[in-house]
Amino acid sequence: MTDQAFDTVIVRFGGEIGIKAAWTRKLYERRLIANIKAVLKHHNIPYTRLIRKFGRLYIKTLQADEAAEKLSSVFGVSSLSPAFETTSKLDDVVSVSIRLAGIRFQKGKRFAVRCHRVGKHPYTSQDVCRQVGQHILTSLPELNLRVDLTRPEQTIQVEVREEKAYAFTDTIKGTGGLPLGTQPKTVCLLKADVPSAVACWMTMKRGCPPLLVYFENDVVAGESAFEKVKAIAQRLMDWTIGFPRTLRIIQFGQNLKELVAKHPSEMSDLLCKRFLFRVAQRLAEMEKAEGIVTGDSLGKRATQTLHAFRIQDDALKNYPVYRPLLGFDAAEVEEFAKRIGLEDTVLKKEKNQSEVKRTKVTSIELEDIERIEDELNVEQMVEDALKTLGILRV
Repeated sequence: MTDQAFDTVIVRFGGEIGIKAAWTRKLYERRLIANIKAVLKHHNIPYTRLIRKFGRLYIKTLQADEAAEKLSSVFGVSSLSPAFETTSKLDDVVSVSIRLAGIRFQKGKRFAVRCHRVGKHPYTSQDVCRQVGQHILTSLPELNLRVDLTRPEQTIQVEVREEKAYAFTDTIKGTGGLPLGTQPKTVCLLKADVPSAVACWMTMKRGCPPLLVYFENDVVAGESAFEKVKAIAQRLMDWTIGFPRTLRIIQFGQNLKELVAKHPSEMSDLLCKRFLFRVAQRLAEMEKAEGIVTGDSLGKRATQTLHAFRIQDDALKNYPVYRPLLGFDAAEVEEFAKRIGLEDTVLKKEKNQSEVKRTKVTSIELEDIERIEDELNVEQMVEDALKTLGILRV
């Protein structure tokens, strides 16, 4: 079936929006509608009207299938359905349902009709189901259809709302969450790996626009890491249409090389992370963000412990560190990556990485780190790093 078969997209708002207080719900819905408009404009999908009802948005467009597909990745959308619009007169509902069945239904299949009504009408929901079902059987005998209300293979859904009615067969699952822009910005520390991207996406799903930051260390990681980060950033930005598509890049290779050369691996890891957090804190201040997001999780590495996280976070005085992946394992993170569209960016770990013998980070205390930092001009290192700040459109 072509897009021209439908004239409306039913957009259902996420359940969390509906339970907000009236004023907050109004603000959230306005933000969601603005984000929806941005996506439609970005994909050159024309529409004539947007009709807002409680918990619903009805988009009048002749490219309903394409619109529903693109809008399924808008945060705050629960589900969508390409549909036919008609009046709430029962005869019109029956007529448009027969038309829909003729297009969508397959020969010899079991079917059912479901109806949901809002408002006062001279008929019940059962009347709609009964009349539509009977007329489909009599009007489309060539399809050899059978009614099965328990285990239907295909279903016509009818939504009657005041003076309008909508008929559809498919419901596309949305992303859910809160509309992007309803919460403050966060500084997302992006690396050439999937966990940092998934962590960023999770905060985006809670309404936080991301400020993507990459600390470029080509001295150690090489140019391929930078290309990987750009690809990840581009995929993430596909979820933020209507917001700036930018990646902030800070040069860190030389500082990292010196720290790694002078200190044991666990010590240098902690020093580097504390340094990155200090720079991220300055960026948060500059951009009026409300926190820093990392892809850290509890794991096998010595620096992936609560003790290590406490030492890292101590470097920040004014901003919290958010770790959305703290309770997930690698397999669960990869499942999220597939959902986001990042499955092709999963980096294979170096074979010898797990074979490197590491001392327990619990043997390193905060005082040990602070003693080393006293010998370094950390503030000057932060200032020097900020001078290398560049912004790349992705």
